[in-house]
Amino acid sequence: MPAMYERIPKGSATHTHFRSLWNFKAPFSNWHHSYHHKHDTEAISCISPRERVAVSLRNQKVIIPQDPDVDAVSMAETVLVPELSQFTLCFEATKSSSDDNDDWKIFSYTDLSSKEFFGFGKTTKGHFLSISGTQCFLDNALPRNAEFFTGTFEQLCVVGDSFSGAIGVYAKNTYHNVYCPAMFGKVIPGNGRLVLGSNSNEVSSLNGDIYNFRLWNFTMNAQTLANLSCDVKGNIVDWENEFWSIPTSALKAENNLSCGSYLIPSSTIEPTSCANLGSLCQATVNATTPTPPTVTTNMPDTNRTDKPNNGGLFYRISITVFCLNSNSESKVHDMVATWLNQTFQNWNYTVYVVNISIQPGSVKEGVREKRSIGNKSFEVLALLVYNSTNNINLEEEEIRQKLISNNNSIPGEYKLQTVEVDPVEKCLAEENPPNYFWPDTRPTVTNFTFCHGSSVQIASRTCYLGLQNYTSYWGQPDLRNCTENAADIANQLLNLTGEGQQLTSDKVNDVVQKLKKIVNDEEIDESLGSTVVTIFSNILNSSDSVLAASSSEALKTIDALALKIQFTGPSMSISTRNLALGVSAINSTSFKGSTFSVSSQNNASDFQIDFDKDQTNAFASVVLPPSLLKNLSQDDFEIISRAQFTFFNKNGLFQDAETPANLTSFVVACSIGNITIRDLQDYVKITIKHTKTQEDPKPTCVFWDMNKNGGNGGWNPTGCKVEAESNENETVCLCNHLTHFGVLMDLQRTTTETDPRNNKILTFITYIGCGISAIFSAATLLTYIAFEKLRRDYPSKILMNLSTALLFLNLIFLLDGWIASFDIDGLCIAVAVLLHFFLLATFTWMGLEAVHMYIALVKVFNTYIRRYILKFCIIGWGLPALVIAIILSSTNTNASQIYGKQLYGKDASGQLGDNFCWIKNEVVFYVTCAGYFGIMFLLNVAMFVVVMVQICGRNGKRTNRTLKEEILRNLRSVVSLTFLLGMTWGFAFFAWGPLTLPFQYLFSIFNSLQGLFIFVFHCAMKENVQKQWRRHLCCGRFRLADNSDWSKTATNIIKKSSDNLGKSLSSSSIGSNSTYLTSKSKSTTNTYCKRSSHTDNVF
Repeated sequence: MPAMYERIPKGSATHTHFRSLWNFKAPFSNWHHSYHHKHDTEAISCISPRERVAVSLRNQKVIIPQDPDVDAVSMAETVLVPELSQFTLCFEATKSSSDDNDDWKIFSYTDLSSKEFFGFGKTTKGHFLSISGTQCFLDNALPRNAEFFTGTFEQLCVVGDSFSGAIGVYAKNTYHNVYCPAMFGKVIPGNGRLVLGSNSNEVSSLNGDIYNFRLWNFTMNAQTLANLSCDVKGNIVDWENEFWSIPTSALKAENNLSCGSYLIPSSTIEPTSCANLGSLCQATVNATTPTPPTVTTNMPDTNRTDKPNNGGLFYRISITVFCLNSNSESKVHDMVATWLNQTFQNWNYTVYVVNISIQPGSVKEGVREKRSIGNKSFEVLALLVYNSTNNINLEEEEIRQKLISNNNSIPGEYKLQTVEVDPVEKCLAEENPPNYFWPDTRPTVTNFTFCHGSSVQIASRTCYLGLQNYTSYWGQPDLRNCTENAADIANQLLNLTGEGQQLTSDKVNDVVQKLKKIVNDEEIDESLGSTVVTIFSNILNSSDSVLAASSSEALKTIDALALKIQFTGPSMSISTRNLALGVSAINSTSFKGSTFSVSSQNNASDFQIDFDKDQTNAFASVVLPPSLLKNLSQDDFEIISRAQFTFFNKNGLFQDAETPANLTSFVVACSIGNITIRDLQDYVKITIKHTKTQEDPKPTCVFWDMNKNGGNGGWNPTGCKVEAESNENETVCLCNHLTHFGVLMDLQRTTTETDPRNNKILTFITYIGCGISAIFSAATLLTYIAFEKLRRDYPSKILMNLSTALLFLNLIFLLDGWIASFDIDGLCIAVAVLLHFFLLATFTWMGLEAVHMYIALVKVFNTYIRRYILKFCIIGWGLPALVIAIILSSTNTNASQIYGKQLYGKDASGQLGDNFCWIKNEVVFYVTCAGYFGIMFLLNVAMFVVVMVQICGRNGKRTNRTLKEEILRNLRSVVSLTFLLGMTWGFAFFAWGPLTLPFQYLFSIFNSLQGLFIFVFHCAMKENVQKQWRRHLCCGRFRLADNSDWSKTATNIIKKSSDNLGKSLSSSSIGSNSTYLTSKSKSTTNTYCKRSSHTDNVF
């Protein structure tokens, strides 16, 4: 039997000033004496330690039975398990090192027919948790190559919620969520039988031990699990004798169990420091008197397995040591450390000295009097921790007598004067705040209780230990998971916004901000959610001007509420006069579509939301297609657990200053979890009643874009269209929520990565550049039209066609936005078709330039092409026309499916540019624009390389030019060919990811100015063009004499032919007065261009 003691009240002083905190760590064990005392009388009796131990299940582990029919370990029959839709399960287990089996179970919960509904085990696929026959594999929650169970006990906790589709796993001091969509809706039935190990002979049991099995009917978060102590008992199953039916053969007592007490002496135990106790040791310093510096000594750590994570028992020790000689404080430190270590060696109790403080002084009648070192008196303060449960007592007098009895071991120059030992008090029971009662709690222990009015949310409060004076004190209650405080605030807001209350813009904004804080910070149950929805409904009674300033925050808060509200069952709905909200649980693996609808309740002003039910007379309905989740990423697919539906009877929160059109219908919103749904294979069908009958309806289906107008939101028609079955009473919309389109060559079909500032700059560059390009393209074209001698050769004719295509491309682009503003569908389609045609024509003529250079330089003397320019024109203009004709013929006379008005220029803040007439169909864009140009680009790159090789090879033979002149000549040829062949259009292929913005700038600058660069390099810098300008456009000394011929004689040309070959490339003959290799054969003055009618190749 345990020894009984009479407690003696101590009158030890309260120590308020420490000169040092000394982490003193020493193992103490195996002292086989206990003491009875009364007042100052000492008595020694020899009692066996085993006679003093009352063994509880906390001190014993269970050897998992390998044969379920023999010595089965099961839950006691008196324990009834309720139906569990939520649970938290924690246990510790070890696995034998000799167990190589990969198919076992550690526990099983079954009904009377042995059908398993809950279990944990392992197969060759990995560790799993099974619920109602469905397995969720949990190995993703572990680091690579890690094991849940090893040769030492480690706690494992699993957390489940039947409507979350996920299992929380707390292992290796880390919390992870493992998404298991198949677990969705699975509930553990009640009144089953729980056994440790396997419940059948078909599957073996884990070859190991299990300990501290606890089960709760609510979920715990990661922070709660990290601070979970032994004092938190499972409210369904706990590791106590009354919960279990265990044969004696399966029990084994040990002294190193995490929640057990000392049973068997051990000589390899690590002492505890404040670091072991973590943040529960509060080293608060309240002293106002400065203290002199002291010496701090650290003792080495040793390995130990029974760390005091159950709080332990704490004792204050105060000792006064008298020194006969005037020793220094450091020597006193060393002496006290050695003496305390020797005193508690070989003791029966597992105790740890956590902190020690030594300073000169004395204690008289409970009052500290400061003394100098010369007084030779030192005061020692220490904190002792005893790692035990309540079934083994360690009285403070035993500690005191142990110290006194070892007084003789103190060196001769030291003398022990006084010894005082006091237990550190528990934090006393109190109610704080109202309705929250906290019982007496030991220091460093965290107490948990249900939130007021809830059987799910948990509140906690920790009893801390102050290291200044070794006293305990309560920390602040942690009510973050509780909602009743939020409910009080919400009720006040409900009264503030109730009927008859006049709300100003500032008051509405204040209410919205408070609701936002509640939604973001609190757990939202159905009751609190209903109050919040009602408050928003009250707010919607205000005028649009009052709501304008806070409308964006209000909408975002409503969306967050729908995403966060907790509910049980397949769905829930909240209906008020102006706002209705519905949430439905969905299973992503078996999703076959869903329907939401809202209609009026019978004889009521509120609305009702119906799920998966046809409502012919509904105010609004949303039909989600079965393919809704088809294109989601695996991560998004796994986290989907709900669909949200919101209906607004009043539209005051939807104010878009950029859209002058009137809103003539109710507003309905639908979303799936917190993910973005786009690129749908099938449309989402949305039917919305008009607020009043429309005699001549011209509706536009729009959705509210939260990112538009600098984050304030706005209407966006992108991806939505009006269905033909719409009428004057309702509009049927089909939306696919495609990505916003970009302009022309934006291959990502989006400009959402561009911020407002860069978007404005790019727009400015584009329009100014296109204007300049159009002017100089016209200048080039007029030059060659005006002077007949300039257009006698083939390259000049090709350049004229390219300039024509560029001129009309730039003009139509500049006029496109203005024409789109007239809102004339036929005109917009025509403009889009013309823009598409001239874009393709520009690409084609750039490709023909490359083909011509290849013929001119590579096939110089063996190729003659009959009707050369005619064939080029047929290809250059006919091929784009053929492409357009094929596209239009495929639309079945409905060109609006391919071409039409779209919104372009959306930036990162959500602001949209102007309407633009362009291609609406994604496939047409990528095939006929991106794909078509890709082919031409590859062709031009190949020709560019061939031409540059020819130029460099021929120029390299020249001996009359310096190296610098050769480099400059070749560089000029490269630049001129780059713009002529449209190489800069290739920047579009690199405008992806982090390089998007730089290449958008390069694309906009060089391509919008392409007409200018062609004019400079292939018109203004040509010698023969300059002569024509001087002859016909200049006067005075700049005018060229009429008798100066622009062409040279054949002799001079032959003389220059070698020099001019490198610079007479296509239209890029920079500074050349010669013609091209494929000039008309009738130009007899150009002898090197003449062709024989009997050449090898004729086309």
